[in-house]
Amino acid sequence: MTYLVAFGIIFLLAVIVIQIGKLSELAAKIRGEEVVERASNDTQGKALMVFMVVFLVGCVTSAIYYKNDMLGYGPLTSASAHGFELDHIFNVTLFFTGIVFILTHIVLFWFAYKYRSLDKRKALFFAHDSKLEMIWTIVPAIVMTYLVSTGLIAWNNIFPTLTAEDKHIEIEATGYQFAWDIRYPGADGKLGNKDFRLIDPATNSLGIDWKDEASVDDIILGGSDKIVLPKDSLIKVRITAKDVLHNFYLPHFRVKMDAVPGLPTSFIFTPVMTTKEFRDQLSKYPEWQIPSDPNDPEGPKKWETFEFELACAELCGKGHYSMRRLVEIVTRDEFNTWLAAQKPYYASNIRGTEKDPWDGKKLFPYEIKARGFELRSAVARYVDDTTGSMSNIINLDHIFYKTGVSDLNSEISKHELDNLVTLMGRFPRLRVELAGHTDNVGDAAANLLLSNARADKVKTYLVEKGVASARMIAKGYGQDAPLESNDTPAGRRKNRRTELKILSK
Repeated sequence: MTYLVAFGIIFLLAVIVIQIGKLSELAAKIRGEEVVERASNDTQGKALMVFMVVFLVGCVTSAIYYKNDMLGYGPLTSASAHGFELDHIFNVTLFFTGIVFILTHIVLFWFAYKYRSLDKRKALFFAHDSKLEMIWTIVPAIVMTYLVSTGLIAWNNIFPTLTAEDKHIEIEATGYQFAWDIRYPGADGKLGNKDFRLIDPATNSLGIDWKDEASVDDIILGGSDKIVLPKDSLIKVRITAKDVLHNFYLPHFRVKMDAVPGLPTSFIFTPVMTTKEFRDQLSKYPEWQIPSDPNDPEGPKKWETFEFELACAELCGKGHYSMRRLVEIVTRDEFNTWLAAQKPYYASNIRGTEKDPWDGKKLFPYEIKARGFELRSAVARYVDDTTGSMSNIINLDHIFYKTGVSDLNSEISKHELDNLVTLMGRFPRLRVELAGHTDNVGDAAANLLLSNARADKVKTYLVEKGVASARMIAKGYGQDAPLESNDTPAGRRKNRRTELKILSK
């Protein structure tokens, strides 16, 4: 029914317009075509002058009214060091183009009014005016020279050539439909190499080369994780894409760079305000004091829920909007704490799998440090436990043997073994069992002998380092106590292990 009424109203309006047109034609015939045309020209000229005033006043007043909602004005000042220079260039450009905009429209509408067709008025035609052409050539050339030169200076300031002496944090942003993969370097401060031929959608979507030791401590954020960056630190962002054209856009930091498949780009910037400081700045303006959720008037204010964001500024597909990522700027100490809590992608997803080129060959500094802390904490928690609820068995993940024999791979096992020596010295009343386990491949009796021999090797190492033999029992269990099914390579890998069983504390 609503559509029928709307159609009826539109139909009646069309009839009215047609009738008015017919009345105008009839009036023109009665009064004469020339009289009607002059009256129409006069009316249109005056109407254009009125429109000019309303239009220009509306442009200026709306700009002033919405000033605090535009980047670079009110509370939305730049959150990066270079952004203030960019905002200045935009303001200078706005000044000159604003003058041209206003003068052009005044001349446009004034000429339409002044030179409207009236009695006894003839058009003046001239083919050439050198003075006028010199004015509209030289003046724009001077203005453009100034704008281009200041723009080039700003560009060189924003994109300096970084040297080894420049202390900066380099991260990587890879865009794809429809998300960003953000990669941070680990403790070594270096991002590992990538190769598109190594891309595996299941385990290595970025094509990271795990043979490059710089890759093994790299951190890859999940799709919903905040991008965390430190204030007052030089940040270099490597930018690339895997499928179509995207755009890395941090509006509050005045950062905007295309992400092009096969053509890496980069951007350098320095955040100068933390998220908390920017919120405090917003809180001083009344338009940010309204509830963040209109349906919850008692909830947090708009300024309290503000977040910096990463957006894609290219129309990269229907899911374009979902590429939004939150960005949090924190102090350097807070950033260091956050980064230390992140686990390398290699450690969580590659280490100990068939994709791991370093399995049983090498331990990396971050693993040695983390494992030492983990082992010390596990033993200390058990010793301090008074409830009896904690397990007394600790898996010694970083003890490795040569394939098929009992000999220790001492080069990569010594860190775990030396940690055990330290713990036995720290807790002198500790008595332990060193338990060896195997998978079910081969003869069960042979596996039992192998597990016994491997446990003995661990005990011998500890004794040679000064641990009393009477405090340790070496025992092999062969294949009789699997942790997981032996039907898969991953399960068999976990079943081949050495355990520390605390007998008394």
